[in-house]
Amino acid sequence: MNPQTKAINGLYAVTPDSEDTDSLLSMTQAALNGGARIVQYRNKTAGPALRRAQATALLKLCESHAALLLVNDHVKLAAEIGAPGVHIGGEDGSLADARKILGTGKVIGVSCYRDLARAQAAVDGGADYIAFGGFHASTVKPSATRAPLSLLTSARAFGVPVVAIGGITPDNAEPLIRAGADAVAVITALYAAPDITAAAQRFCKLFKANKT
Repeated sequence: MNPQTKAINGLYAVTPDSEDTDSLLSMTQAALNGGARIVQYRNKTAGPALRRAQATALLKLCESHAALLLVNDHVKLAAEIGAPGVHIGGEDGSLADARKILGTGKVIGVSCYRDLARAQAAVDGGADYIAFGGFHASTVKPSATRAPLSLLTSARAFGVPVVAIGGITPDNAEPLIRAGADAVAVITALYAAPDITAAAQRFCKLFKANKT
């Protein structure tokens, strides 16, 4: 197993779409100050130049906090800037192609939605972690089909870190952690919080309280 997969635990911060790089960095800094140690750079609206500039700046910020930066979708960009890894979804190219581009030392996470068969295929193909969702109503993906808690428990058998996503807040995260989530991926409840650092701290405390 890739040693870096040990970092896939706790609060997993996922960036919102933003053209304001300074604001994005400031918000991410606040999340890191609150204890996040995984950041996924996800920007569905940025053009190539802005995407590269933001990813490069976030990588430097994460490195200063010993945090893991994963790039959503854009495998070649991750390789070009030297990011620790990527997260790929159902329409983001194959896991095999991503591994060929990135090499064996990088982290690759795969969205598995509600599909344990997809998770099995991802693990068999060398995925470093698997993500499931959505578990709650989400403003980012309002039409996403809900996933049951039992999915997280079943996914523990695959032997790689399990990430939960979808409308997760400090008030509804604990059952997901108890069911088997190693990490919870959060956009809105973190980046739209009045106090991002305090919100991050609340998430992190839930993981500390539920360690076995």
